[in-house]
Amino acid sequence: MSMESKPEGVDLGQSIYDENGEFLGTVRGFDESGFYVNADDDIELLNQHTGSAHADALMWRCWECGEMGQLGEIPDECPACGAAKEEIYYWQED
Repeated sequence: MSMESKPEGVDLGQSIYDENGEFLGTVRGFDESGFYVNADDDIELLNQHTGSAHADALMWRCWECGEMGQLGEIPDECPACGAAKEEIYYWQED
């Protein structure tokens, strides 16, 4: 998703809160479905299929070429195609 088609009123680095005003994280990237948020350290990430935490299934993925890697520190650019960090988003492997 290009920056021109990002959701109106949402920017990279913007803080996101839930309906109760609790901080969830900051906007990390965009795609055709909406936006991705870096989760705050104390938020438990859940597997949407089972409802349990499965950090080993969480990865990063390049929007440009599809390259994937284990979560840790998100690379500054895609190691496969050189796409900018903004093109890398979180991905949950099945």
